[in-house]
Amino acid sequence: MTLLTSVFAAIICTIIWYKNAPKNEMMIGVLCWMFWGASLMWLIDAIFEYAELGAAYFTPAPADMLNDLFLGLSVVALGLIIWLVILLVKDPRGVVKAALFKKNSK
Repeated sequence: MTLLTSVFAAIICTIIWYKNAPKNEMMIGVLCWMFWGASLMWLIDAIFEYAELGAAYFTPAPADMLNDLFLGLSVVALGLIIWLVILLVKDPRGVVKAALFKKNSK
């Protein structure tokens, strides 16, 4: 489930990035790299776990699937938080800078 969650997030993010590719104001490319990197990490994890468990890898217990789903959603949420922090620090539209200078001038 962690692999599926991160792959779906990466695919959705890539579609959004491709749709807005020329302007890249929101730095979606950074988010794509994070989600594809997480997907690659979970793929390697799945390969090693399959090598260890064999066919039992494809029949997980429902509790394990739920735990993996929560872990996958946590990874996606953490990726979004990191992207948001990068976006606020870089401030491509100048919104944060304008808000800070507007408050200071009063």
